[in-house]
Amino acid sequence: MTTPRTQHLVLPGVLTAGQAAATVRGILGVQREDGAIPWFRGHHLDPWDHVEAAMALNTAGEHEAAERAYAWLARHQLPDGSWYAAYADGAHDDVTDRARETNFVAYAAVGVWHHYLCTGDDAFLDRMWPVVYAAVEFVLRLQQPGGQIGWKQEDDGTPVADALLTGCSSVHHALCCALAIAEQLEEPQPDWELAVGALRHAIRRHPERFLDKDRYSMDWYYPVLGGALTGAEAKERIEERWDRFVVPGLGVRCVTPNPWVTGGESAELALTLWSVGESDRALQVLQSIQHLRDDDSGLYWTGYVFEDDAVWPRELTAWTAGSLLLAVAALGGHEPTCTVFSADRLPRGLDADCCR
Repeated sequence: MTTPRTQHLVLPGVLTAGQAAATVRGILGVQREDGAIPWFRGHHLDPWDHVEAAMALNTAGEHEAAERAYAWLARHQLPDGSWYAAYADGAHDDVTDRARETNFVAYAAVGVWHHYLCTGDDAFLDRMWPVVYAAVEFVLRLQQPGGQIGWKQEDDGTPVADALLTGCSSVHHALCCALAIAEQLEEPQPDWELAVGALRHAIRRHPERFLDKDRYSMDWYYPVLGGALTGAEAKERIEERWDRFVVPGLGVRCVTPNPWVTGGESAELALTLWSVGESDRALQVLQSIQHLRDDDSGLYWTGYVFEDDAVWPRELTAWTAGSLLLAVAALGGHEPTCTVFSADRLPRGLDADCCR
């Protein structure tokens, strides 16, 4: 195992160099030899969280381990361009959820672009382009006439037209990264440009096209984190629901009114705040969740029920640690991470606001 490079992962009140290295080692300890990164050993792997953990490894220079994670995706991509929603302990032949979720599938593009920006490895990008292309094409087959994207396809091939705002916001981010890859490879994709513009328009202007999940904090910040809302519009959205979801000194609620803060949502909100120029508040949010850190493993508990003073569930997940490292990397000026999570540095497709 190499020594992680952690100089940009040091953040006052959040991570020392030693703690950052321990967190990276914690994620590496979860990764299987075949490259799969389940939530924790014995739990399942889902493709989105697998990619999130791989991206975190890249922030610390663990490029070989991250590349093995992407090679796992390439080997086990289904003929239609998708992946199953869950694999027991990351075993490709032990599928526990045979649905194909669009935001899970699309997120591969975010990880691939991030890995390329971290390594400059043209051969990697060439190898992964067919994987990204097939994944995007699968996702766009579920796009609805209003621009929103159905959240999954059942195992029998039945598409589910219902759309999730959080999932579609993540897909928007992924499509922008896929367009960046296409530009780098000089493989223009005008249909993708139209699709991402229509999706962004639906997110910005048509909340009625999405299932009502307003109780969940991800529906609050993900339109900003995914780059669909920017500028003053993004800041207004953050301000209007701040008091509803943020618990000072403890983190971010997963769902209201439950007295439960979660590490993943808190780290993602911090990354969102960084993306709109609110680095001071981002730092405060990250500092507020240090009660979730397990010093023995370097990983983080999923959540904390503050009315009962109870860690719940009792699980230390690679993706929670991964989301924290990505937020810290952005605040620390790690250029590839800053590029991937800055809406103004990614292609945005065509603006559909004027025509729908």
